[in-house]
Amino acid sequence: MVSIKNTLLFVVILGFSGSLWSQDLLSKQEAIGYTLENNLGIEIAANNTEIAENNADVLNSGYLPSLTGNAGATFDRNNAEGQLANGEVRSAEGVETRRYNASLNLNYTLFDGLGRFYNYKSLKEELNLTELQARETIETTVLQLFTVYYEVARLTENVENLRQALQISKDRLERAQYQFEYGQNTGLDVLNAEVDVNTDSINLIQTEQTLRNTKRDLNLIMNRDLSNDFLVDTTVTFVPGLLMENMLNEASENNVTLLQAQSGMLINEYGIKSVRGNFLPTIGLSGSYGWNRSNNNNPLAFVLENTSTGVSAGVNLTWNLFDGGTTITQFKNARIAYENQEITKRQVELGVERDIRNAYETYRNALYIYEAQKKNVQTTLNNFNRTEERYKLGRATSLEFRQAQINLLNAILEKNRAKYTAKIAELAVLQVSGQLLNIEF
Repeated sequence: MVSIKNTLLFVVILGFSGSLWSQDLLSKQEAIGYTLENNLGIEIAANNTEIAENNADVLNSGYLPSLTGNAGATFDRNNAEGQLANGEVRSAEGVETRRYNASLNLNYTLFDGLGRFYNYKSLKEELNLTELQARETIETTVLQLFTVYYEVARLTENVENLRQALQISKDRLERAQYQFEYGQNTGLDVLNAEVDVNTDSINLIQTEQTLRNTKRDLNLIMNRDLSNDFLVDTTVTFVPGLLMENMLNEASENNVTLLQAQSGMLINEYGIKSVRGNFLPTIGLSGSYGWNRSNNNNPLAFVLENTSTGVSAGVNLTWNLFDGGTTITQFKNARIAYENQEITKRQVELGVERDIRNAYETYRNALYIYEAQKKNVQTTLNNFNRTEERYKLGRATSLEFRQAQINLLNAILEKNRAKYTAKIAELAVLQVSGQLLNIEF
C-alpha cells in the first residue's frame, strides 16, 4: 500500500522540480511579465498616463504665441450713375468690383497674472497623479495576479494529495475484496471501501475542475489564450523581518493612496494661485502683416486698381476691474476645495495606518496558523502510520483506518490553505506599505 509519506514527499518534490516540465512551467516572474505587458487594465492606465503627458507638454502650456492666417475675396456687380464737376452725367451698368485680402496675425501674452505658470505646474502635478494612479492599478493587478496564481498552486497540491488519497482507498478496496474472498471479513467492509473510493473520486474530479477554472482566471488576468494549460511554482518563501513600525514608516513615503492625496493638495494649491491671478492685469503683444488688393471697371472711379501691404504691431493691457463677482466666488471655492483636500489627506493617513495594522496582524496570525498546521500534519501523519500498521495486523477496523486517512488529508489540505493565505496576507501588507513592487517574488 502506498504511504501518505510518499504523498508529502511528492508534493515537496513537485514544488522544486519545475525544470522537469520547463516547457509548461509558468514561473512567478513570467506571470508578472505577461501581466505587465498584456493586462488590459494596465494598458488603459498607460494610455491615460500618455494623455496626461500630452496635457503637461509645453504645447499645452499657453506660453507659446498664436499665429493665425486670414484670407478672403469679395465680388460686387452694380449699376452706377454719377455727375462730373462739369455737370456731365455718366452711368455704367454691370460695374464689377473685386477685392482680395490676406494677413498673418501674431498674438502673445506677456503677463497674465501668473495664471499660465500655475496652470502649467498643475498640469505637471496632474501627470504625477496619473502616474500614481497607474501605479495603483499595477499594484492592484499584481496582487490579484498572485492571489489567483497561489490559488492555482494550492489546488495543484490538493489535486496531487487527493489522487494519493484515492489510490490509498483503491488499495484498501482491493485488500477488502481479497479478504472477503478468503472469508476474513464481511461484505460490509467491501461496500464501505467502495463508498470511500467513490467519495475520493468525486472530490478529485471537483478539485480538478476548480483547478482548470482557476487557470482560466489566471490566463484572463495575463490576457493570454484562456485554453493555455501550464504548471505553476508551488514554492512559497516569506519576506524576512517584516515589522509593523517599519511598514508604517515606509507607508508615509510610499503608500500610493497617500501620495495621491498629497498630489491632490498640490493641484488644489495651484488652483488657488491660478484663480488669484485673475485679479491682476493681462499684458499682450500683437502684430500682423496684411495684403489687400481691389480693382473695378467703374468709369466714375479715380483709382481702378489698388494694392497695399503693411505691418502693424501693438501692446495691449486688459484689466478686469470687476466681473460681477465671478472671480471672487471662484477664489473662495478654490480655498474651500483645498481645505477639503486637507481633510481627505488626514482621512487617508488614518485609513492607511488602520489598513497596515489590520493587514500586519492578519499576516502574523496567518503565519502562526501555518506553523500550527505544519505541526498538525506531523501529528496526524504519525497517527495515520500507527493506524495503518494496526490495520494491516487486523487490530484496527476499516472505519478507524478511514478516519485516520481523512484526518491526515484534511490536515494537509488545511496546511496548504494556511501557507498560501499567509503569503497573500504578506503581499497585502507590502501593498499597503508601498513596497509590493520592490520585492522579488
